Formats: sequence, C-alpha cells, structure tokens
Amino acid sequence: MKVENTQVQMRKGILEFCILEIISRGEVYASDMLEELTAAKMIVVEGTLYPLLTRLKNAALLDYSWVESTSGPPRKYYTLTDSGREFLEQLRETWRELVESTEFIIQNKKAKQS
Repeated sequence: MKVENTQVQMRKGILEFCILEIISRGEVYASDMLEELTAAKMIVVEGTLYPLLTRLKNAALLDYSWVESTSGPPRKYYTLTDSGREFLEQLRETWRELVESTEFIIQNKKAKQS
C-alpha cells in the first residue's frame, strides 16, 4: 500500500471544507481558489473543482455572479449563501472535534510509550 494514496484520500476528504472556507472570505474566482489550494499543497485540478462547486451550488450552499472582465470573457465569482455559512460553521465544529480526537490518540500513544 502506498502512503500517497492515503494522503490523497485525506486531502479529498477535507477539500469541500477548505473550499467553503476560502469562499467565506468574500467573492472568489475559481482560479484564485485553485491557486490557494495549490499553495496549501491541496493538489486540485479544474476537473475536480468545478464539479464540486456545481454540487455545492445545487445544494444551495453557494451562489455566483458573473462579473465582466477587461481581459477576456466574464468571470464567475462565488459567495456563500446563508445556508452555506451555517453548513460551514457545522463543518468547523466537526473539524475541531476531529483535530482534538486525533491529537488525543497521538498524545495517548506517546504517553504509553514513555
């Protein structure tokens, strides 16, 4: 078994959460999301991002608006809906619990080894 496969699955598991966090800051263009995710070593390609954004839009968690661009076609900028903000807050709580649980297990292992 390759560790890279598990690492990819772990990243995929939190991708939706990370995308919602990025959008929660205000209007965001998809390529800006890709840039931030890549900088954070969350390896994502457009073929993964756009279907996820469509799914989140269909679930009424985000909305978008078209903004004219001086350097090409109009751009689609995403924002969270009220439901999206509530959903994100629930994910934040789940994240805190998962981090706490994981840290407990890691620290418990270290304590037993001492």
